[in-house]
Amino acid sequence: MGRAGPSPCAPELDQHGRLHTRTRTLNVQVPKGIRQGQHIRLAGQGAPGGGGAGDLYLEVAFQPHPFYRIEDRDIYLDLPVAPWEAALGATIQAPTPAGKVGLKIPPGSDSGRILRLKGRGIPGDPPGDIDTVLQVVLPPVDTEHARALFRKMEQEMKFNPRARLEE
Repeated sequence: MGRAGPSPCAPELDQHGRLHTRTRTLNVQVPKGIRQGQHIRLAGQGAPGGGGAGDLYLEVAFQPHPFYRIEDRDIYLDLPVAPWEAALGATIQAPTPAGKVGLKIPPGSDSGRILRLKGRGIPGDPPGDIDTVLQVVLPPVDTEHARALFRKMEQEMKFNPRARLEE
């Protein structure tokens, strides 16, 4: 159940014939699976007209969420992972709107790789997916020991992330 309001209603006349607006709050049943931009019709809740009150139409707008973004029926989550989780593979707990789920990160995953949770997005026919976009995040290099670990990787791995650009 959603809540609309408080919002001004259409202008109406009081008992003395003066024009004013009345503020009211409505409880609205929001259908499961509704999409941004769709309308909900509230029969008889609009401005009074010649034959009684008209209908009130609400346009659905989603509030931005700090973790998720919506595209059609799909939910996207930018999921931070440690370099060793991406390189070696791991099973991590990923947040979803329905609660945390175990998500298997395949070994050798790069930043930007999308792991799909099929059918767990916005309900509908067909239901949407949750697309987790891996974001490899470096740990802080704020100690001499951490710097030494990165120097050791640099020396032993001989890794050039731009090798394919030099072809």
